[in-house]
Order: sequence, then structure tokens, then C-alpha cells
Amino acid sequence: MDKSRQVMEVTHTERETRSAGDFHEIEELLPKHIGSRWNIPFLDNMGSFLSTLNPLARAVDPDKEEVWLLDNTAYRPVHIYPHQPQPFQAHFTAAYFKRYTGKDWSKAVASIADTIGLADGEGRAQAEKTIAHRLKPFVETIAPARYVDIKLPNGAVVKLGPGGRSAVSSQVIVSIQDHKDADSVEISAVPSEVTPHGPMLTHFAEPEGWLMVSDIDDSIKITMTPSPIGILRSTFVSDPTPIAGMPELYAQIATSLNPTWFYLSASPYNLYPFLRTFLHQYYPKGTTILRDASWMDLGGFLASLTQGTEAYKRSRIEEIHGWLPRRKVLCVGDSTQSDPEAYGDICRKYQGWVKAVFIRKVTDVAEMKDTDKNKDERFEKAFRDVPREIWRTFEDPKELYEAVEQLKGL
Repeated sequence: MDKSRQVMEVTHTERETRSAGDFHEIEELLPKHIGSRWNIPFLDNMGSFLSTLNPLARAVDPDKEEVWLLDNTAYRPVHIYPHQPQPFQAHFTAAYFKRYTGKDWSKAVASIADTIGLADGEGRAQAEKTIAHRLKPFVETIAPARYVDIKLPNGAVVKLGPGGRSAVSSQVIVSIQDHKDADSVEISAVPSEVTPHGPMLTHFAEPEGWLMVSDIDDSIKITMTPSPIGILRSTFVSDPTPIAGMPELYAQIATSLNPTWFYLSASPYNLYPFLRTFLHQYYPKGTTILRDASWMDLGGFLASLTQGTEAYKRSRIEEIHGWLPRRKVLCVGDSTQSDPEAYGDICRKYQGWVKAVFIRKVTDVAEMKDTDKNKDERFEKAFRDVPREIWRTFEDPKELYEAVEQLKGL
């Protein structure tokens, strides 16, 4: 699905969220241009329209540029020769940035601090340091028309890129060296100095077994998505905090089902290092899928979390189905966004693929109180024609322990 349409397809639930949280009012208070993201050379700018066909693309300069290599999952295609094992392949995604652009974003830092209501004093000074650190990926200049070499597990060196308009490249690499199911292998850039966040992880998944699709924001991490102030505070100031009981639940799922893990968020890729660090600290390692978008204004960032999320998540899960259609699927989400509607659509479209859906009812955010998001009627409508034994809502993760054990028998 076209990414621009994903942003425009605002659902009733999303309109309700934005209205209850006064998102438009808060977005108007935030700075419109916080970085020099598009201050790039003319030839790079024009050549980026050609994406991978760009004849002017250049290798990443380790002294001036850097690359983020995003973790991925290697799978065996089953649609060509269903009964003959195929070599592993995977989608490789990289994001390219300029180093040390020296942009002064102190006004943006102060704007965030003022918007979330930080009082003057020593506490604010420390908070502003945290804001500045986390804001950096939003303001650094992107580097389109760049490519990077990576070294695969079999020793082969392969070129990724070049990146297009958003300085992100995505491509499929086939015939990756065989590994056992659930193996994870580090893949490094050449030279490794261009990747400040270290090597990527490729997770190997055979065609059969369990597969976990987990939302992040307010499903396993406190984000307060219905509140624009809550989003800003949890993203730029507060220590990233897991939902109480969810790390223990996911540890049980890992032990009982041993799934391959996909974490799905409507956040832009600017937050990848932030979210990856959080996930690796509290949850089983897996592939994190974010929006292929970058925002040079904070209003756009808030919009990415609250507009077009249903269409975006549905399209990404459809892509996962194309990779692993024989896996048994467990989906976990929450009631703040359109997770029930997206998961319901997937259940109806791929009948029998999804074995269970767990939806966390978010009751501790003020903006949820005057909405219909936690009403039974909402969930019944979202999961119409889906067998009732497949989906359930919960507030305490401990409610799900028995349900997870029952899935072992499927």
C-alpha cells in the first residue's frame, strides 16, 4: 500500500483520539522546523529520486556519515516450491545520516520542555539534556544517495542501497547462509565504523512454528498515546518504562511457544535506536518494524502515532504473512489506537493463520475516559466474524498465563 495513503486514512478511532487529546492544539505550539534535514547537496537531492537506480550514488564516508542497520528476520519462501526447502532470504533496511552537522536545536528543546510543563530549576536543566540527546535523530541531516557494504554470515560482501528521498534503503537479499530456527546472527557494515549503534541482528525463522506480532506503544511500553503531552514526556524526558507485568508475560511466551518476534510501531524510524535499546533490555529480541518516514517537525511526529496507524499496521502484517504464511500467530496490542480493528481485519483475511489475539484495555490515561475505546461494543465490532475463542481483552497480564499455556496444544 502506498505510504502516503496510510497517513491519510484516518479512522473514526483516530479522529476520536486526536479530538479527545487536543492534538491539533498541541501540534500548533511545537516548532515547525527543528532541523536541516533537507539541507543536502543538489546532486544528492536530485539523484535521490532515482533511488536504487541512482548513477551518482556514493559509498558512505565514515568520517562524515553514518548508517543505521535495522534488525531483520530471514525466512524461506514457500510459495514457489512449497515442498522443496528454499534458501533463506531477508529484507535489509538501512538509514543514512550525516555526522556532526552541528545544528543548534536549543529552541526546540526549550519548546518541548515548556509544552510538557517543566518548571525552571535544576530538574529542568537535566531534563533538557535528556531532551537534546533524544531529539538528535530528528534534527540531523539525512544522507540520501549513499550505499554501504555489509558482510553476510557466509562471508559474502553485499551492497545495501543507495537510499532514496528519505535516505532509507530496503532490499531483499537471497541465499543467506543456513542457520537453525531461532538462531540470531550479527551482520556488520564494512567498515564497521560507519554504524555507531553497532551491527544488526538477523533472526532466522523456518516456515513453521509460532510467530509473535506485538505492538509497542501502550501495549508493552508506557507511551500514553492518547495524550500528546504524554507522548512527548515519555519519548523525550522519562526513562522508557515497560507496562507492569508484560516482560514476565513475554518471558513465558518465549519459553512456552518459542516464537519468532516482530515488534510493530507507528513511530518513525528516528526512534529506532531508542526503541531497540528498550526492547533489548526488557523483551525477547526480534525484528522492529517502524514507519519509513522521518520528521523534521514535532507535529509530524505526533501525527505519525495517531493518523493512519490502522492501515499502516495492517499492511505490515500482510507483509509478514507473505514471509511466514505457515506460522501460527499470536498478536498483542492495546485499546488506545486501532490495534483491535487491524488485527480483526487480518483474522478475517487470513482465516486460521492467527490463533490468538490479546488486547490490553488501557484505563490509566485520562484521555481514554470519555471515549468508546474500552467498550465491549467496540471490540465486538472490530472482531466481527472472528471466533470468540481467538480474541480476548485484559488489564492485568497475569490474566493471560493460562491462555498462553493452552496455546501450546495447538
